[in-house]
Amino acid sequence: MKVGNQTFKIESKPCIFATSSIVGPKEMQGPYANFFDLHVKDVFFDEKTFEKAESKMLESCINNLFVKAGITEHDIDVIFSGDLLNQCISSGFAIRSFDTPFLGLYGACSTFCEGLLLSSLLHETNCVSQVVASASSHFCSAERQFRLPLEHGNQKSTTAQATVTASGAALVTKRSIADNGIHITYVTPGKIIDLGVKDAANMGAAMAPAAFSTISNHLTDTGRDIDYYDAIITGDLGTHGSDMLVELFKKEGIDISKKHKDCGVLIYDEKKQDVNCGGSGCGCIASMFSSYFFNELKAKNLNKILLVATGALMSPLSSSQGESIPGIAHAIAIENEV
Repeated sequence: MKVGNQTFKIESKPCIFATSSIVGPKEMQGPYANFFDLHVKDVFFDEKTFEKAESKMLESCINNLFVKAGITEHDIDVIFSGDLLNQCISSGFAIRSFDTPFLGLYGACSTFCEGLLLSSLLHETNCVSQVVASASSHFCSAERQFRLPLEHGNQKSTTAQATVTASGAALVTKRSIADNGIHITYVTPGKIIDLGVKDAANMGAAMAPAAFSTISNHLTDTGRDIDYYDAIITGDLGTHGSDMLVELFKKEGIDISKKHKDCGVLIYDEKKQDVNCGGSGCGCIASMFSSYFFNELKAKNLNKILLVATGALMSPLSSSQGESIPGIAHAIAIENEV
């Protein structure tokens, strides 16, 4: 049921029953290493190319999800997945090994929440029982496509972020099939917000206004305020974009700083790891939610969160042609209701 301007109340309240995560070696050097299910020892993952390594990571992540949930691929109605590469090849090549319907998504770094959002809406039709939402990214494959080959050794600006090598997957189930009390209650699809930022090394600045727009509209539509949630978790604004988001809310007389957490800031140790403004990529929020934050929900240390994945809808071609970077953010309200 639509409420307000752009939010949908998910009356079926599907359950996020299980999650799975896998990360690369750099992410295992960060402060949340102990929460990830799987990790790879090197960026090639015993493959010949970075792109094949990313596909293998995603495939391994989804297989691990099936094991954790005690199900098989034949129990799944559809898999939503996406990544950063052209034609979403990481997802397509990974999921070709499963005998399962597949719907590929591209929302840049907002893809994981886009998958959760569509999974929820599909559950509202009562046409599905179990759906997987997943996403992946890989530092080396993304650098090659969006920036410059690693062999160039180019220096990054202080506003740049490091693409996270990771995958995350979540099983969204009908409550009559399986229910742990962790439910999706509202979803807010984002609008494209473009304030003219053209610097591909400052994507936090391009995405922060979109996060502000989606969060603001979600709160207005639902009649909730910031204090309703234990945490408002963004995907990969980084330190610069996170500061911008706090400032945008401050101008509206709202202090979001105590509630806001950004996966791009959290996943690395800013003082010990050379990541400039933090992490980014589809796998950033996918892996952090599917590990640390899902564990916090299960432990009831968090009971009401707003998960907001942010994306920069650019391409190498659009940037080279001088186009600005459109931003988008999708919000998922997840609540413990045991």
